[in-house]
Amino acid sequence: MKNRVIPNNQEVRLTDDSIIVSKTDVKGCLTYANRAFMQISGYKESEILGKQHNIVRHPDMPRAVFNLLWNDIKQGKECFAYVKNLCKNGDYYWVLANITPDYEAGRRVCGYFSVRRKPKPEALVSIIPLYQQMLAAEQATNTKNAIAAGTEVLTTHIQTRKQDYEAFILSL
Repeated sequence: MKNRVIPNNQEVRLTDDSIIVSKTDVKGCLTYANRAFMQISGYKESEILGKQHNIVRHPDMPRAVFNLLWNDIKQGKECFAYVKNLCKNGDYYWVLANITPDYEAGRRVCGYFSVRRKPKPEALVSIIPLYQQMLAAEQATNTKNAIAAGTEVLTTHIQTRKQDYEAFILSL
């Protein structure tokens, strides 16, 4: 079932010591969420365990960011990303996420860990307009080409800075 929460444009700001932790299976279904995740998002454990992690996906987030994230973690790489999440009541919150694969014996990926912290305000000054440009590019084309359009905006932006994606994110 798709998330039917309507954004209300009210921001919830994480504290400096907030650490949001979650774990998913390989398909992105939540298998663990810490208290901070539940407190900030407004969901009870019974409402989110077994659900797709994208239950907190805000519609302002470009699809290209999640495509890049999934491409990296499916290859066994960690990924850093700034993410705008949606609370159960429609509020939103920004995080700097670090997502890493979780391995079983034999080095088989069995899921993913995500640890999220409060982003630096100056990072959001760069990220918000970039994500708005990416989202506009995605919305200006058809569904089939949306991710490519958003990715092109991101790639052009980071190439002008002569960085790769991870260096760009970590430099903010």
